[in-house]
Amino acid sequence: IVNPAEVGVVQRFGAFTRITQSGPHYHLPYPIESVKTPNVTEIRRIEVGFRSSDTTRGLAQGSYRKMPKESLMLTGDENIVDVQVIVQYRIKEAQNFLFNITQPEKTVKDAAEAAIRDVVGNNEIEAVLTAQKFEIQNQTRSLLQEILDSYNSGMQVTAVKLQDVHPPQDVTDAFKDVASAREDRSRLINQAAGYRNDIIPKARGRVASMLNEAEAYKESKIRQAKGESVRFLKLWEQYQLAQDVTRKRLYLEAMEAVFSKSGAKMLLTNQAADQIVPYLPLDQLQRPGMGVRKNQNSAESK
Repeated sequence: IVNPAEVGVVQRFGAFTRITQSGPHYHLPYPIESVKTPNVTEIRRIEVGFRSSDTTRGLAQGSYRKMPKESLMLTGDENIVDVQVIVQYRIKEAQNFLFNITQPEKTVKDAAEAAIRDVVGNNEIEAVLTAQKFEIQNQTRSLLQEILDSYNSGMQVTAVKLQDVHPPQDVTDAFKDVASAREDRSRLINQAAGYRNDIIPKARGRVASMLNEAEAYKESKIRQAKGESVRFLKLWEQYQLAQDVTRKRLYLEAMEAVFSKSGAKMLLTNQAADQIVPYLPLDQLQRPGMGVRKNQNSAESK
């Protein structure tokens, strides 16, 4: 009787004869024929780098034992990393599984250890610890399947999972410091980028404002100069027609501009200036910023 999850491997005088599927079958009595019924649907499990709780291994429930000889590996940048791997596989070809290898579990464990060491050795520790775990799992699975196929083992790898990946215990603190330094570097880079994104637009705005002001100043001065040149040419034409009148008019306009900018003023003829008595403006001398020089001889000042 072959159960639904099994296949029957019939041997005649020890040599392989045929494969039978689930259900009742007949074979010649032993020692002429014998049958083996391996389970071809069961997912088997191999652990590399650790051993989980198992009553047959003498471990307490929920505990596990580290296997440093299996887990410590060298990365491509010559760093040591502690890798724990779980490999799941099943029987693909019962004939090869039964007759081509004598210790299937040990064969898978040794091949898995060789595959993961090869893949980890071709990657840097940064990739192994962080971003490339999924790719490393796929690469290890493909390489392990190639190794098992080269043995004609009749086994198919269904999954490879990195259970735990971390630096060795002796250098864990140093790796934490490195990770903290990387975080600080990223934070400072982000702060610098934020400052750059804030200051550059402001500087560009100031540059544009200064350029616009300079353009406006240039246009203003150019137009003013053109206007002054046109005015000067017009005056020159009038001066050529009436030199005395134009000269006097220009003088009066200039004096008007000068006196318009000065304070209070009084215009006197020479005759009036001789008849007016000059006086000392004491009220103006008492204003802030103006002082009266006192005579050292009080008697004379009195």
